[in-house]
Parts: sequence; C-alpha cells; structure tokens
Amino acid sequence: METVGFIGLGNMGAGMAANIQKADYPMVVYDIRPEATRAFVDHGARRATSAAEVASQCDVTFTSLPGPAEVEAIAIGPGGVLEGIKPGAIYVDLSTSRPTLIREIEPQFRAKGAHVLDAPVSGGKTGAASGNLAVMVGGDRAVYERIKPLLDSFGDKVFYAGAIGAGAVCKLVHNMIGHGIRQAIAEGLTLGVKAGVDAETVWECVRRGSNGRMRYLHESIPRHVFRNDYDSPSFMLALARKDISLATELGREFDVPMPVANISEQIILEALNMGLDEKDSSATFLVQEKMAGVEVRADHVDPVKAGKFITTHPDAE
Repeated sequence: METVGFIGLGNMGAGMAANIQKADYPMVVYDIRPEATRAFVDHGARRATSAAEVASQCDVTFTSLPGPAEVEAIAIGPGGVLEGIKPGAIYVDLSTSRPTLIREIEPQFRAKGAHVLDAPVSGGKTGAASGNLAVMVGGDRAVYERIKPLLDSFGDKVFYAGAIGAGAVCKLVHNMIGHGIRQAIAEGLTLGVKAGVDAETVWECVRRGSNGRMRYLHESIPRHVFRNDYDSPSFMLALARKDISLATELGREFDVPMPVANISEQIILEALNMGLDEKDSSATFLVQEKMAGVEVRADHVDPVKAGKFITTHPDAE
C-alpha cells in the first residue's frame, strides 16, 4: 500500500486526509500550524517539518491549499514538494488553482521522473469530512488509474477530466456556473418578494418547478446544444423572449436590480436578430459560441440517458 503524504490540513484538507487515514493508508502529514497535525499523529501518521520532507517519504503526495500563490510556493519553492519528491512518485494538487500554473509545474516534476495530477474537489467542508466529494482529475490517465482507489477513499464521484490542467478548468467552470445560478436565484427571489409574494412561496415555486429539478441542464443541453440541433423546439426562443421581458419589466416596476436577467434578455434579442425566433430557446448558445469563437459539441452524448429522469423542458412549465 502506498505511503501517502498530505500537506494542508485546513477546512477541506483535514476531512480528506482523515478519510485517507480511515482507509488505512500509512501517512505523513504537514501543515504550517503544527496543531493541525495532532489528530493524525495520534492515529499513527508521521509529522514532517516541511513539504520536501513529506514528499521524500511518500509514494503519493497531496496538497490542499488556499490558492495559486500557496500552491506555487509549496510545490516548487524552497523546501517544497519538488525538492523532496522521488522518481516514480506522484504529486496531486487538490486545490482550486490556476490551470496555467499546474501546466507550468508539471514539466519540472517530469524532469525528475515524477508525475503530477491536478484534482480539485467540489462538495465543501461537509463533503470533505463525509467523503461526498466530486474529484475532477487532470493528467496522465495511466497515473490516474494507478491511484484511483486512493482517490476513491475521500471522493464518491471521482472522474478523469483529461490532460494536465483539465481538472482545474472543470472546477473553475463548475464554480463559475454555480455563482451565476446563485445570482439569478438572488434576483428572482428579491423580485418575487418585492412584488408582493412571501419568500417561502417563491422558493417553493422554484424548488418544485422544473428549475428545481435542473431539467434544462439534463435534457436540453445534450439534446439541442451538443448536437447543434435547435429544430423541434421544446420551447421557442420567441416565447422565451416574452417571458424574460415580462420579468425584467416587473423588475423595473419594483426597482429591483437584475443584471443577470438583463444580460440574458439582451442575448435573447441578439439571437432573435439572427433569425432564430422559432428555434429552441437553447439557441442562445449560438450567440455565446459566436462571441467565444468556439463550438460546444458532444455528439456521443445520449440525451435520453442524460435526461432519464426528465419529462419536460424547463421552460414548458
């Protein structure tokens, strides 16, 4: 069984490291706060005095750190993981960090005969403690497969994202979408309350409706966007324009700032100007693709399987 090093025993790291230890992997731990290592040492782990010392004793070394500056310092700075890592060993960064950074770090480890994976996680402090984490892994697939059982010890949704940096890209995209959805919900709830409906009722409407079941994500994107097929609409773009314009009109009536809704309306208007009135409302993706200079396609995704719990398009309710 691999000896596992863990550096960074904060809110996320402590939970993940505890689950690795529960899986009976021998461990070496390090944190800038010595007291953070105490519980692990009490259960048999060895305490190191530097990141380099951890890496020198371990087959796999994890870091869970606040951000890119800390990752760079601990990975390749003085006394860092690179300084101590052995040929054939694996360095895995679990932090939410910059894809460019891990792509710059990886060749330096490769030059020493070591391997690097980026594997940011999603699930929060509670998920880290319970093992209910998504783990998004970038790097050499053979290396990923080699340590998959170790990753499974602290994550219940571990998946391979692609080449080095792909995990970090997926995590940033995931969080960006989450923040956008959160802002849209904030706009909707403040509008509903200011327009005279109590918060609990508005929330129940959102939760019990198709948005609460994320039907759009599960059905419409695989069916329309991935296949570039916006015919046979579940809900026409012209009707979506009507709905969003009524919502922004209500926001103006009650003086509710709604930046996400206003931007959404402008994007719909641009799509209408492209002659997409009778296409599925997902055709707004074509506007974004045009602006971004890239197409989002995945012909192999089966929309039936992707939406096996889905019965209607979100806009249809």
